[in-house]
Amino acid sequence: MRASTREGMLATPIVTMSLPVNIFITALVTKGFPLSKPAIGSLTSLPFVCNFLQVFYSPFIARLPVKNTAIVLAALHTACWAWLAWKLPSLPLHNPVAAGGLLLPWFFVSSLFNASLAVAWNSWMHDLVPARMRGRYFSQRNRYCQGATLAFVLLTGFLLAHFGYSVRIFQIVIGVACLCRVYSLYYFCRMPGVRPAPRQRVVTQLPLLEQIRIVARARSLLLFIGFGAIWSFAANSFGPFYHVFMFEELGFSGTQVGILATLAALGGVLSLPVWGQLLDRYGNKAVMTVALALWQLQNFLWCILTPENSHLLYGMWLFGGSVSAGFILGQFTIVLKLIPAEAKNLALGFNLAVISAVAAVSPIMGGQILAWALAQGYDSLIVYHTVFLVQPVAALLGCLLLINLREPAASELSAVVGAMRNIRTLSGVMGLSFFVNYLFIKPSSRKSRRN
Repeated sequence: MRASTREGMLATPIVTMSLPVNIFITALVTKGFPLSKPAIGSLTSLPFVCNFLQVFYSPFIARLPVKNTAIVLAALHTACWAWLAWKLPSLPLHNPVAAGGLLLPWFFVSSLFNASLAVAWNSWMHDLVPARMRGRYFSQRNRYCQGATLAFVLLTGFLLAHFGYSVRIFQIVIGVACLCRVYSLYYFCRMPGVRPAPRQRVVTQLPLLEQIRIVARARSLLLFIGFGAIWSFAANSFGPFYHVFMFEELGFSGTQVGILATLAALGGVLSLPVWGQLLDRYGNKAVMTVALALWQLQNFLWCILTPENSHLLYGMWLFGGSVSAGFILGQFTIVLKLIPAEAKNLALGFNLAVISAVAAVSPIMGGQILAWALAQGYDSLIVYHTVFLVQPVAALLGCLLLINLREPAASELSAVVGAMRNIRTLSGVMGLSFFVNYLFIKPSSRKSRRN
């Protein structure tokens, strides 16, 4: 387990860069090799496409030895990034079509390996770490990973801005991340593949048609999936272009964007204990609705931002990180109550498939709309201000589904892992990547740690 902690810290740079929207990828496609808005939208959708595809092949991955599978997939993912570092000098700086023609297939293959690696790693850790100490162990592990993420984001933003987003500095960042990942594989090899497991009660598997009927009768689950689809559309249609807007219209440097991501994460971590108590006392849907409303109301400020008042972003990201923590935590805990235990895997797969499909299509559509509006000759600030209305308006409308949910107790804590896949991917868009890492396993009480 000490080896796993060290592996996580060393893997942090390449894992962070693999998110659909992060400071490195955004700088690469806006400052290094400027892509068109539709191409950026397509690039953002690819990790969600891979999340959707892994629903179909993850059962086959689960049958393979998880340790060997994780090592091979991590090596292939690293090889993809090493290949990109080698090819970067040959990309045409002033030909977005040609650059996108290479970057899009590369990012798809890389995201496919990364999604598969996440499945194998989760299965490996589930078998390796005893249930009685998962909360304590992973909270400690992720604290170290948070520190590594913070250092990487701030240092990468500073280097990219200081050296003018040159091809050489992009290569250096990728090279360092790949070397860290290769070193992390050493710790992968040191970790055992499995541990002796106690005998468990065998649960009878229901026929597929019966599971489908159970899911179809779970009205609250279907409402939650509908809400998740609306929220996924709201967050992904123009959410990926917040970073582009900061770089292109507000003139932010990589350092400034890195500071914003840090403020959002710190705000979330500081507010987590309060949100946990509110969720326990008042229930998930009420707290989630309030948190989402506060978060999206402040997002209307995106519609008035200009270079002259861009300092508002620092307070917005700190406040947004603080209130979004309650919504994100509520999403995790409410799933435990909505998924029927008799059809857990089918419900998780259906939820993941629907939300992944929406998340994959939304940024492509958003990029096309943004490119069309800018091509009409409208002022770019007005265009961005207009499209930024979509997220808060759609999200607030989605609350109408959220408030109609019921919260029956149904499933166990382990069931939420699959349901969180898109939230963890989306964390790059929201600027909450290592806060979500922390939240992924943090126990909310002494009782949950004992369990």
